[in-house]
This record gives sequence, structure tokens and C-alpha cells, in this order.
Amino acid sequence: MSAQTYLAYDYPLLSVFWSMLLFFLWIMWFVLLFRVVFDIFRDDAMSGWAKAGWLAFTVLLPFLGVFVYVIARGKNMGRREIAQARAQQEAFDARIKEAAGDVSRPSSADELAKLSEIRARGDITDEEFRRAKELVLTDHGPAERAGSTARTPSR
Repeated sequence: MSAQTYLAYDYPLLSVFWSMLLFFLWIMWFVLLFRVVFDIFRDDAMSGWAKAGWLAFTVLLPFLGVFVYVIARGKNMGRREIAQARAQQEAFDARIKEAAGDVSRPSSADELAKLSEIRARGDITDEEFRRAKELVLTDHGPAERAGSTARTPSR
């Protein structure tokens, strides 16, 4: 057992600080590298050859390639990222509005059940019930269905 054992107190606090700093800088380097690579593919203004050239430059000479790319195209890199984030937010908002629109409209079965209940209370006549039922089954818009009944139930 001649191997030397290193304990925690053998590694000074300043060395721990510098090790952590280098580790986080290394992680930040990879984040920047991947952002540059994704931006190369995201840019619609560049031709395919330009994309291939920048990609080869960043892969073959990563430090120099990334730094040159950030200096040369860094301002537009942020603009493209903002534009993509806005487009994603608009698509998300449109999907939410579409889903909420479908939820707010009752189904035909629900409308027929409400019509039957209104007729059973005597609020509408059989003829009015028949016309409203035809409108529901032919799937006309809500404005036309609302205008077809003469009396509306009070709650």
C-alpha cells in the first residue's frame, strides 16, 4: 500500500474555485458551439454552400470558427432567435385559441338535450322544438340557432 491517498483538505479552496470556473466555462463553450451550429441551419438567407462552409469552419477549427461566426454574424443571430421565438409563440397562441374555440361550442347532443328540457318545461312549442332540432342537426351557426327560437328560458 504505497499509493498516496489524497483527501479533501489536500485540495485547496482556491483550486476548487478555479476547477469549477473552468468546468462552467467548458459547459458555456459547448452551449455557444451548439447555438452557432443551430443558427447556421436556421438562417434562410444563407445558401447551402455558405452553410456548409460555416459548418466546416466551426467543426474543423471550433474556437476560431465560432468566434469568427459570432463576430461576423452575431447581431443577426440574436434577431433570428427572437423571430423564431415569436413565430413559435404565435403558433402556440393560435393552437390555444383553436382549442378553446372548440371547447366553448356545445356538441349537438348537448344542444338537443337542452332543447328537450326546454320543451318539457313548456317554454317552447313542438313546432319550435322541431325547427330548432333541424337547425342543430344540420349544424348551422350559433347565431342562426339563437334566432330560431321565439322564447328563451329564464333562469
